[in-house]
Amino acid sequence: MRDLKYLAAMTIPLSAALSILLLDYWSFFTPFYAFVIIPVMELLLPQDASNLSEEERETKTKSKFFDWMLYFNVPIVFGFLFFTLWKVSNTELYLHEIIGLVFSIGIVLGVNGINVGHELGHRQQTPERFLGKLLLLPSLYMHFYIEHNFGHHANAATKEDPATARYNQSVYSFWFTSVFRQYFSAWKIQSKLLKADGLSFFTIKNDMLWYTLFQVAYLALVYFLFGFIGLWFALGAGVIGFLLLETVNYIEHYGLMRKKLSSGRYERVRESHSWNSNHVIGRIVLYELTRHSDHHYKSAKKYQLLDYHDISPQMPYGYPTSMVLSFVPPLWFHIMNQRIPKEMKPDQDSLSLA
Repeated sequence: MRDLKYLAAMTIPLSAALSILLLDYWSFFTPFYAFVIIPVMELLLPQDASNLSEEERETKTKSKFFDWMLYFNVPIVFGFLFFTLWKVSNTELYLHEIIGLVFSIGIVLGVNGINVGHELGHRQQTPERFLGKLLLLPSLYMHFYIEHNFGHHANAATKEDPATARYNQSVYSFWFTSVFRQYFSAWKIQSKLLKADGLSFFTIKNDMLWYTLFQVAYLALVYFLFGFIGLWFALGAGVIGFLLLETVNYIEHYGLMRKKLSSGRYERVRESHSWNSNHVIGRIVLYELTRHSDHHYKSAKKYQLLDYHDISPQMPYGYPTSMVLSFVPPLWFHIMNQRIPKEMKPDQDSLSLA
């Protein structure tokens, strides 16, 4: 029964259901739930730094329940998305209601879409990876699969990594640099992979071309079924979805840098190069994403098996609360800069990319 705690991830789409059904200012309930109610709950509830016993680990490794918890997000995400598209294109809504629904569905796309897509994208089975990429589609972020798996996990906590926020860089600056650098990085990685296989740019094995085609086809379908308002809604929700991801990227590695060795290569990724959080609510709503240190240490490990390492830098708050703090850069810097190990800080503390 304890494993049912991961059903808490479904409270995000449930909050979106309230937004869709009640409308008016209730259309903003999902962002209120995600960035007010959950952070308050994180502050009130205790942390849990315990790891699984060997017996528990063996049981959870064999159980398919945890996999089906992820698969269930596919009909949830697309069901909520297309119902809301039908709603906004067939109902006269006030502007504030449409804006509220864009944020509410966008958060569903980020939490139950991209976050779950990220987990499935690390799996070894092709069908699971397919579902992972499918969940990236509505946020127009399918290139994330290539850049994250072949780029980020190799370059995390270095200047070469678009998804590592530098010391004193604001989240707003990071949104801009990470979004564009990751996209172009994905193309570069794809080109290298094709070249290594002796293939040309125009080949059926060019996944970036397929991702572009699928995303254009998705938007064309939305326009055909729901018109201009549906198209703009889908674009807006997609942007909210990937900005939610980028905010998570921001807090996961902020200011943590790997040393460059005399050979010119970086030291290997260790548990100290990602921010960890043991706050219970954030852990279960985000499928243990907050145990990010162990994820980078062993990226193929499934979410229900991730461990806490006491050498990992600890966030003072959970991921949802930390995301809220990041929206106020001076407050974020005040809280987080003092927690960054001295050896990882730049020579001049006055350096600012904010």
